[in-house]
Amino acid sequence: MNEDFFRHIFQKQQDADEVPSNKEISRWATDLIRLIFPEQSKRPFDSIEALKSQFGQLEEELSRIMVSTKACDHCNHAQLSKKFFAQIPDLYRILNTDIQAIFNGDPAAKSEFEVIRAYPGFYAISFYRMAHALSLLDVPLIPRILTEYAHSKTGIDIHPGADIDEFFHIDHGTGVVIGETCKIGKHVKLYQGVTMGALSVDKSMANTKRHPTVEDHVVIYSGATILGGETIIGHHSIIGGNVWLTKSVPPGSSVYNTADVVISTGRKINL
Repeated sequence: MNEDFFRHIFQKQQDADEVPSNKEISRWATDLIRLIFPEQSKRPFDSIEALKSQFGQLEEELSRIMVSTKACDHCNHAQLSKKFFAQIPDLYRILNTDIQAIFNGDPAAKSEFEVIRAYPGFYAISFYRMAHALSLLDVPLIPRILTEYAHSKTGIDIHPGADIDEFFHIDHGTGVVIGETCKIGKHVKLYQGVTMGALSVDKSMANTKRHPTVEDHVVIYSGATILGGETIIGHHSIIGGNVWLTKSVPPGSSVYNTADVVISTGRKINL
């Protein structure tokens, strides 16, 4: 490495703003989730006023994070933080529908406590719900940091811009990808390895709908790939495992691969 390289990196270090780490920003989100779902980490409060004070501290902290990330110089950070926290009761309500969907849809789930405490699907969805609420307020940068943090923890990649309705269930979840312009209805269940992406990727398409729409009461099994902004999966449809789909299907459809699977019996195998 030559001296020019060192000088270049040194200058970048001098010019860089001091911003909170992604881990610090994600800790704020974790603290909020733990506050509204004490199943994750109970905190002692001796009064409602003490609980209100904790919400107030997290609201102030979000404002400070927005200031320090310097992603939006003209924003009223305190006002944006207040608007976000005004939505917490509805965020709590919709997350409870997700918990119900996961518990009711997974025979292995022994309790809603287990879903809240241990299920990666709920972890990823809870971070997505917060990130989406912030993105709707045009808060820059932070929403993507939150969903990418959840992605790193769970293997579930949900863009904060995706529009996902209530009673959402991700089963197992590893390898799930949900793109920015996806629209997902109520009571939708996804298994691991599902990709909901774009048919093509080009920067000029940034403001167009590139990802599919999934209507209510749809089940999409593991490994399915659904692509394209004009692709609509009609309500009450079932998309089988490893299906590659780039065209719309009408409501009530069942879509499966037709590859034959042959099972031979009675053959002795020497190990």
